[in-house]
Amino acid sequence: MTALAVTIVGPGRMGLALGAVLMQADAVASLTVFGRRPEPPAHPLFTQGHARYVFGVEPLDPDTSALLLAVPDGVVPEMAFMMGAQGRAPGGCAAFHLSGVLPTDVLAPLHEQGYEVGSFHPLLAVSHPVSAVDRFAGSYVAVVGSPEATSVARMLVAGIGCRMITVPAGRRPLYHAATVMASSYLLPLLDLSVRLMERAGVSREDALPALLPLVRSTLATIEERGIAPSAQGPIAGGDVETVALHLRALEPEDRRTYALFGAEILRLAGPEIDSDARSELADLFGRYVEPGTMETGQ
Repeated sequence: MTALAVTIVGPGRMGLALGAVLMQADAVASLTVFGRRPEPPAHPLFTQGHARYVFGVEPLDPDTSALLLAVPDGVVPEMAFMMGAQGRAPGGCAAFHLSGVLPTDVLAPLHEQGYEVGSFHPLLAVSHPVSAVDRFAGSYVAVVGSPEATSVARMLVAGIGCRMITVPAGRRPLYHAATVMASSYLLPLLDLSVRLMERAGVSREDALPALLPLVRSTLATIEERGIAPSAQGPIAGGDVETVALHLRALEPEDRRTYALFGAEILRLAGPEIDSDARSELADLFGRYVEPGTMETGQ
C-alpha cells in the first residue's frame, strides 16, 4: 500500500489517536498536525519526533494526499473556510471531516479550492489519545464522499487495519442515531444499574467493577450469536413472577425504564416465549409504558 502524506487539523483525542495509529502502522509517509496552542501536546507523536506540529494553519505541502479536520462539529465550517483560504489544494488531495452527522456540503470552501471532499467517521469511542490506538484494528469507519475522496479514504482505512462502510448522504442522521444509541445510551443504563446495586447494599466501589464483566460477557455472546439469540434472563425465559418482583422492588421513576427496555427484550425474544407468559409480560409492562409503544413479537 502506498504511504500517504497526511495533515490533521486538531490535536484532540481522535486526531491524535488517528495520527498515532497511522504512524504506528507505517501508513503515512509524513504527518503534520495543526493546532491552536503554541506548543504541541505531550504526546509520543511529538515527543518522539514522529509528526511535525504547526501552531495555527498554513498552506499544505504539495505532496499532501489527505486533510483530516479532527475538530468538533460546530467548528468544521469555520475550519473548512480557514483551510480553503490557504490556497489551492495539492494535486489529488482529499479533505475529510470526522463527523458522523454533518453533510459534506460544509466542506464547500475546500471543494472550491480543488479538494475532493468526504466524511471519515471512525466507529470508535476514544477516551484517551494513546490507549485508544490499540482499539482501531478490526473496527469500522463510515465513509461518504466523491469517488476520488472515497479512494483516498479506503487507503487510510486499510492502513489502520479497519473496515469501511458507506452510508448514503441522506441517511446519515439515521446512521449517527444508531451509533449514539449503541455507545452513549449504555451510560445511563449502567448508571441506573450501579444505583440499584447500591440500593441493594453493594458499595459504590464494588458496584461498577462487579457489573462490567457481565457487560463484557454479554457483548461477547452477541458477537458470537447475534442480538436476538443472546436474549437471556427472566424476560426471555418467560418468568413473569420474577419480573413482577423486580417491578415491585423498583422506585416509581425506575419502573418505566425497566418496563420500556423489558418490552424491547420481549419483542426480540417473543417467538421463543410461551404465549401465555408473553401476554402476561406484555400486560405487566403495559402498566408502565405508554400505550402504542408495545410489541410482543406475536
